[in-house]
Amino acid sequence: MKLQFIVATTLLGLATMTTTVAQADEDQRYEHFKGQPAKTLDQALFNLASFNEKMTELMADGELTAEDMATVHQLSYTLENALQKLDEEVDTLQEVLEEVHIASETMDYDTVKKQGKIYLETSAKIVKK
Repeated sequence: MKLQFIVATTLLGLATMTTTVAQADEDQRYEHFKGQPAKTLDQALFNLASFNEKMTELMADGELTAEDMATVHQLSYTLENALQKLDEEVDTLQEVLEEVHIASETMDYDTVKKQGKIYLETSAKIVKK
């Protein structure tokens, strides 16, 4: 029983050490950035448009230098933040639309008006006219 405990503890220690070393290697290979925050849908959409434009400029001629690759890497953090916020907002938008859907089935005029307005205002930010 004691031997099994010692073996299990040793294996756990080795697994933890391996994970720590792998993470250290990962951290040394790439300089990590936080990127610009996307706390609101408007901020996420602004960052998405702005940083997509920057990436488009870098990729316009088809040739990428090592410096370009580093810039793309850095831009990707802000773009990931923006897409994460957009994903969250779309999930919420789906929930609001479902409330509108159910309210329309049950003739709940107040909910359709209230939630329908929220749905339209939010989705208008995403949809180009």
